[in-house]
Amino acid sequence: MSDDTLFAEVLDGANRANPYPIYERLRRRPVSRQRDGAYVVSTHAAIRSLLFDPRLSSEDLPPSRRPRTGNPFKDWIINPLKNRVATAHRPLIFRDPPDHDTLRGFVMKEFTIARVNNLHGRVEALVDTLIERCRGRDEVCLVEDLSYPLPVAVICELLGVPEADEPQFHAWATQLATALEPDARRDEEARRATVTTFDAIAAYMRRLIRDKRRHPADDMLSGLARRGDRGEPAMGDVDLISTAVLLLVAGHETTVNLITNGMLTLLRHPQELARLKADPERAPRLIEELLRYEPPVHFRTRKALGAIEIGGTTIPPGAPVVLLFASGNRDPERFSDPDRFDPSRDDIQHFGFGGGLHYCVGAPLARIEAEIALVTLCRRLVEPRLMADPPSYRAGASLRGPSNLGIHIAGIV
Repeated sequence: MSDDTLFAEVLDGANRANPYPIYERLRRRPVSRQRDGAYVVSTHAAIRSLLFDPRLSSEDLPPSRRPRTGNPFKDWIINPLKNRVATAHRPLIFRDPPDHDTLRGFVMKEFTIARVNNLHGRVEALVDTLIERCRGRDEVCLVEDLSYPLPVAVICELLGVPEADEPQFHAWATQLATALEPDARRDEEARRATVTTFDAIAAYMRRLIRDKRRHPADDMLSGLARRGDRGEPAMGDVDLISTAVLLLVAGHETTVNLITNGMLTLLRHPQELARLKADPERAPRLIEELLRYEPPVHFRTRKALGAIEIGGTTIPPGAPVVLLFASGNRDPERFSDPDRFDPSRDDIQHFGFGGGLHYCVGAPLARIEAEIALVTLCRRLVEPRLMADPPSYRAGASLRGPSNLGIHIAGIV
């Protein structure tokens, strides 16, 4: 394969199970221009530098464009207005300062460490309940039985979203996750599906927010929906809806991958599984190594606002940029023996939760969920082993993780 088509190979589903050899080739140049005009940044040092560079913008989504309906009033007046509003009020991961900082400030005011830590016991109970439902079986589908339902239940409880509505937003979340995939952004049909899906989940959130204002509870959505008092600033309704959608979708999609990738890695390294079972105190270090070794998000895209000289390459203004986090996580210039899974390694400065201004706001919660899930699985599943290796993978290259992880077990304790 040609070096200027390597990122296209990353996006190819045939390489989903093991994209790391492609990343190794990309790292031969810290920044490489691809045939489609994108600049892929693949080394740890170059990624870290650009994460804090104000010349790199997160506002790289194409303008919102709703499909024509055949109704002139909607097509020429209503939908263009909706498109302008939607484009101006993207979720905060697609916003630059000062808008990003303002919105993130509202979220962090509600996403407190105390609120997250208070979920610890609830997560433990949920994990035990989900595992107990598998009793009497000799096979477990980790995604269906635990990795998906756990973070969904947790984020619903945190936000105050009725868990009974989960089947409704499952398909919405799957479609919206494609907004991170470059191929889907260029596909007109996929873009229209994303707009339609966002309108549907936004309408759902609008109704839920209205209810939270009438009957506030001790949850994040009630807090975010609270009107400002005595001149205190409050989030605007359009931004509130896009933020609520982001928290609901991102709050479980990445954690599903983290738990599933984590168990897959432990089953491939049975000695580490045994160590974790014998010593659960190893869990925090193990999670950090997992975030380096098999991160839930492999890359994010940006747009250059000005010319950027880096790694012997000039990125021109307006060019799309790919920050290949998972490649930087395995850069031998930064980590010794990077392709070895080693929870004992020191100084694990990974990009498992991104970095810079857009460092994942839900990182503390994701760590808690993954730690409790993996420790409990190691303790309670008897003689677990993979049914297939590699397993089947989800379609996305950015949010990368198995779609199904079958595990043979000899019982549950």
